[in-house]
Amino acid sequence: CRAVGFGARSSDLKPWMIALFLVLSLMVVAVTIGLLVHFLAFGRRESSNSGQNNTYQFKDLREMSENLVDEIFIDSALRKHYIKNQVVTLIPVEDGVKVDVIIVFQFPSMEQRTMREKKIHSILNQKIRNTRTLPINISSVQFNGCGKRVVPLIVNRIMSGDIAAKSAWPWQASLQHNNVHQCGASLISDTWLITAAHCFKNNVKPRQWTVSFGTTINPPLMKRNIKRIIVHERYHSPAKEYDIAVVEFSPRVTFTDDVRPICLPEASASFQPNSTVYVTGFGELFYGGGPQNDLREAKLKIISDAVCKQPHVYGSDIKFGMFCAGYLEGIYDACRGDSGGPLVAKDLKDTWYLIGIVSWGDNCGQKNKPGVYTKVTYYREWIASKTGL
Repeated sequence: CRAVGFGARSSDLKPWMIALFLVLSLMVVAVTIGLLVHFLAFGRRESSNSGQNNTYQFKDLREMSENLVDEIFIDSALRKHYIKNQVVTLIPVEDGVKVDVIIVFQFPSMEQRTMREKKIHSILNQKIRNTRTLPINISSVQFNGCGKRVVPLIVNRIMSGDIAAKSAWPWQASLQHNNVHQCGASLISDTWLITAAHCFKNNVKPRQWTVSFGTTINPPLMKRNIKRIIVHERYHSPAKEYDIAVVEFSPRVTFTDDVRPICLPEASASFQPNSTVYVTGFGELFYGGGPQNDLREAKLKIISDAVCKQPHVYGSDIKFGMFCAGYLEGIYDACRGDSGGPLVAKDLKDTWYLIGIVSWGDNCGQKNKPGVYTKVTYYREWIASKTGL
């Protein structure tokens, strides 16, 4: 088994109560012909030899851009859903300034993603295209703020391996019972986590659980109280099927470089055997070694069902909704205390997806006994039905 487990089942979710943060990464190309060009040109004439004045100039441009975006969406049909915006980069170009903006909206969970995107596109076309000081390249708009990280990918292993870099895996969370780490979890929105059902097989009372974020358990980057625990209705310990749960916490988190959600794949997505994946957690470095304070990481390979179901591996123990990852020679593996944590893969655009949940395995890092993971795509509709995501 992979973790010290607790738990049972919780009450049904009321979908209308759930709100989803949509992070719109808006690449604004300012072919500036109004205030921004005037300000930039004036700033160049007055302070061509002053780095300090340039700093003030860009600070003012940043504030001006954020105020313009505020005005556009506050005075629009999306004013009830608009939360905030933040300029993340300002780059001078030949005829103006290139501005990258993160815009955050809050929508009811029952509203379809395509409807959200149509509404935002409509505002961009109607409002921003008619704003002389902030024209944009509409083709550069991206509707996906999940699955992004800000550090280079350098990983080794969890067991006896390297400590994860700060901000390396911003969706990683630590589920704690009475302030003691029990399981990993993955952040999938500003109020929801996904983890393994067996983490709650002995205790499902939300008030006895907390969640922390960051690359260390102590001190944590931040902590939140658990509000609701929803274990799959068909999970029954000691059986290993349906090993999935979603957890709601409060208050919501604000996304930063250190705390950011992982993307959920579509139910139809497939991940091929021998693909490179990564697992992270605070679990033991060896079986019986106790949890670690620092987050660790491991590079693994997806193992085909045909191989994992061989008699000398796991045979008929591999059921629907499960898959194996790791190496038949062992060594690199998740371990006790990593349960419920993320197994992730990235696409060609460097967007990361949660494809597996640490579930079970024989010991840790043993030959012919790789880790077994809950297949997220298999439970994608169940996740949506409980969280609206």
